[in-house]
Amino acid sequence: MTAAVTPEQPIPDPEVRTGQAREVSRDLVVIENRGAALVPNIGVIGGREAVLVVDTGMGPRNAEAVLEFAADYAAGRRLYLTTTHFHPEHAFGAEVFADAATYLINRAQALDLERKGAAYLEMFRGLGDSVARRLDDVRLVAPDLVYESEYELDLGGRLVRLRATGRGHSLGDQVIEIPDADVLFTGDLVEAGQFAIFPWFPPYDTDVSGIGWLEVMERLLAERPGTVVPGHGAIGGAELLADVRDYLRLLREETRVRRDSAVSQETIIAEVRAIVLARHPEWAGREWIENGIGCLCAEHAHAGH
Repeated sequence: MTAAVTPEQPIPDPEVRTGQAREVSRDLVVIENRGAALVPNIGVIGGREAVLVVDTGMGPRNAEAVLEFAADYAAGRRLYLTTTHFHPEHAFGAEVFADAATYLINRAQALDLERKGAAYLEMFRGLGDSVARRLDDVRLVAPDLVYESEYELDLGGRLVRLRATGRGHSLGDQVIEIPDADVLFTGDLVEAGQFAIFPWFPPYDTDVSGIGWLEVMERLLAERPGTVVPGHGAIGGAELLADVRDYLRLLREETRVRRDSAVSQETIIAEVRAIVLARHPEWAGREWIENGIGCLCAEHAHAGH
């Protein structure tokens, strides 16, 4: 999810515009979003026999446009759908694909959807009229196929690897790798590029500790993907992963050194915020800096019990 927008800045209609599709490799296009709030990058990945759609957009009307685009692109090939995580702009259009595609995700994401989907639907409806209209008549649906940690999908002459990453931006994050094209879809583990924002830390979802989101980014960077498709923002290379990795590392280190010195949380927030803003003055979503610091302080408090 992109950074929250204050009531003084109403969220524009989060419309997926399929005319913005961009080919990034052979038989692989991205319906690219470079800046509109709550509109994800959507992938359409083809093989000889089938096509995989990555993410739906927010709500049934967006998903209908994505399905129409994908069906035209597939030209008779079988359709699959996957979602990078359960947040509404990525997954709350899956119902539209029910009779047209096989929906597959990892088990942790399925649990996220089951346990938190209804609450997130109500939370997002509260973000403004434009979002609420997109979420009219949403019906949350269970996936057709669920895998544990990794799933290789054969599209016919092209293997796509779906991998649960472990808890990072959410409990059920997954990445989608297309090895022959050297392309990696990250979902909101990365929201970067020209419209970079500070990583979003959903309450009770995120892990920014050394065994969480940061470790996920280290693992992905070690694989050196050629093309990275972030959840939101312009497509780039492995430097997008490095930007998030470096920020999470800086946030952790600067917070921990102050936390271990027993200064107040208010002081920690003020000092660390100043440091990261000096490092990334162009990034949006500054309200999420405090959330990240709070996650790290809470981690310390829990460890003390």
